[in-house]
Amino acid sequence: MSVTLIKTPDDAHDVPATVPSPTRAERRRARYLRITKAALADERVRAVGRIAVRHASYTVGGTKVAARRIWDARSSSRYERMIRAAEAAGLMDEVKEWEQRAAAWRAARHRRRLDMLQLMIQAPKALALATVGGAGVLLLLGLLLAWGSGDVRDVLTPVETVIDLVRLAAFVGGIVWDPFLLAAPWTALATVWALGRHQHTAPQWALPVSARTFGDAITPSIVVVAFRDLGISPLRKAIDGLGDMGAAMLSPIKIAGCGVEVDVTLPSGVSTEEIQGRRRKLAENLNRHEHEVFISIPPAPRTVRLWIADSGALDEPIGPSPLMAEEDVTADYYTGSAPWGQNLRGDAAGVSVFQRHILLTGLSNQGKTASLRALALWLMFDVTVDFYIGDLKGVGDWRPFLGLARVLIQGPTDDHVAQVTDMVEWGVDEMQKRIALLEESGATDGVTREMARTDPRFRPIVLIVDEAQVAYGCGAKSDDGRPYGGSKATSRYFQAVKKIHDQGRAVNVTIWEGTQDPTDENLPKRSREGNHIRGSLVLGTESQAKMALGEAPVDAGAAPHKLRRGKDRGTLVVAGEGIPLEAGESSVTVRTHFISGEDAAVLTERARARREDVATVHKLEVVAPVDHLADLAAVVGREKRVRTTEVIHRLKTRNHAVYEHWNGARLKALLAEYGEEPGTLDGYPVVKLESVERALDERAKELAEAQ
Repeated sequence: MSVTLIKTPDDAHDVPATVPSPTRAERRRARYLRITKAALADERVRAVGRIAVRHASYTVGGTKVAARRIWDARSSSRYERMIRAAEAAGLMDEVKEWEQRAAAWRAARHRRRLDMLQLMIQAPKALALATVGGAGVLLLLGLLLAWGSGDVRDVLTPVETVIDLVRLAAFVGGIVWDPFLLAAPWTALATVWALGRHQHTAPQWALPVSARTFGDAITPSIVVVAFRDLGISPLRKAIDGLGDMGAAMLSPIKIAGCGVEVDVTLPSGVSTEEIQGRRRKLAENLNRHEHEVFISIPPAPRTVRLWIADSGALDEPIGPSPLMAEEDVTADYYTGSAPWGQNLRGDAAGVSVFQRHILLTGLSNQGKTASLRALALWLMFDVTVDFYIGDLKGVGDWRPFLGLARVLIQGPTDDHVAQVTDMVEWGVDEMQKRIALLEESGATDGVTREMARTDPRFRPIVLIVDEAQVAYGCGAKSDDGRPYGGSKATSRYFQAVKKIHDQGRAVNVTIWEGTQDPTDENLPKRSREGNHIRGSLVLGTESQAKMALGEAPVDAGAAPHKLRRGKDRGTLVVAGEGIPLEAGESSVTVRTHFISGEDAAVLTERARARREDVATVHKLEVVAPVDHLADLAAVVGREKRVRTTEVIHRLKTRNHAVYEHWNGARLKALLAEYGEEPGTLDGYPVVKLESVERALDERAKELAEAQ
């Protein structure tokens, strides 16, 4: 015994306290515990344990499989299981079919049982007849032998031969029987063990490494279990009701690029939205990271389509751009397709930019500029296309286009925003001139490929504004008091982009924008919805994803907000026209080819060798802006009504260079901007003084509100 001094709260004196020593049994238990822990920590012991568990599980599992098969063969449980599975899946036609099969099987079993009863009744009679018949045959053979040999004793020779054969069989059976009885249990044990081994009935951790499938391979049972364990009660109950028929929910699992694809039909009462909301848990149930599982909604009702990547496959690069591999790159604005990258299935993802406005957005430093520039690096090999580029970041990402672009503005200041706005407004004026020219030409099919290649007035124009959020957010104002940024009717940049979105496509004037972190302030709704191709890199929230791509693609499974910041750089979720989509899909995920600044310089050098020399300017010389509404008021004067043809004639006389291509439609569009429209007099269109005055008042109110 040992003695310890302790203090009590009542006094400060030391009081001896007795602490009992461990008993022998306690010491023995502690020793055994230490030995057990040490043994379990030894890899050799753990390996032996895994082997023991594995082979025991093979035996137990094989016995269950064999018993199940025997029970299925001897009863109608298989049909009942199929009926329950079909009911759980809501397949009533299959329920009827399996009920008919079960009824037919029961009828056949009933006939077999009646036949067995009848056989038991007829068996004694048949046995007696067989015995008498057999004895008669042997006796007849004996008589024939005795006749032939002349020895009467040969009459019994056939009978004696049969008796000897029976005696020999009994002797052999007596020798074999004991070993057979001894080997029978071991044979049965080996049979069920082999069956369990073939079915992998042991736990995954106990299986050999080469036989473990849950980590990588995607099988029907793994997918069904993953859905069962999502925590959705109706789904779990339905799958439990399906039993072994859970795989009936799945389409065939197909290899798709660096992963597999499967459609899953959901039971009644489970929505596709619930599955989409549990993407992370589903991925973990499939032993994947969240970014390795993509969920989309195919046309079939109550169905989700899974694309499941091979583990780690999305972290591998996709290889260089074909533009770098081909010395003789060609491009065609009308018929060609830019090699942008690969979709998740590993197929090449090409983009048609023909008469399409483009918007790319995402968080900073995720590859937006590189993705946008990759399209321009392909299109520059079409020598008929003219580029006008405004880089509002100004760190040299677009510098390789010197000598290729007609205009290249680089910088983030308000002055640079003003220059970019002038460039986009020049695009609006060019668009309006082309619309008038196209109407005068009488063309019925718009600007054809032949017109674009032979008439310089219809050459494709691509306006590119990178970091467009700088322009939308600019608070500076021009000399006339209108702000460059914002989303109001007085915003110069926004209104110019809006006008190009409305009509520019038809006359080969398109605009491509790249912007960061989309919000209603730095990317107005009317502007983002005017684009034909909308792509998004990684974003922070689902609401931003809907701003970038639209609500429909996000509701159908597009999830740029689920991409990994920094790791999925250059991966775009793209919606809209111009890029091939699977049937029923509203978006596609593209892993774009990365073209570095050095490689971009190599490509642009090749393009310069094929083009005419272009003197790139860093500021578009724009004539002082013309106040069309003020000119209209001046030519109308104080007349209450003036015929539209006369108004246009007066405008051309006032400023022929500006109003050379104006017509009645253009004049009507000017008034419509302020909610007015021309009137009529005696069947002729006229411009009314009161409409012009109201338009001037409306513009004055807008300017006052903007200030």
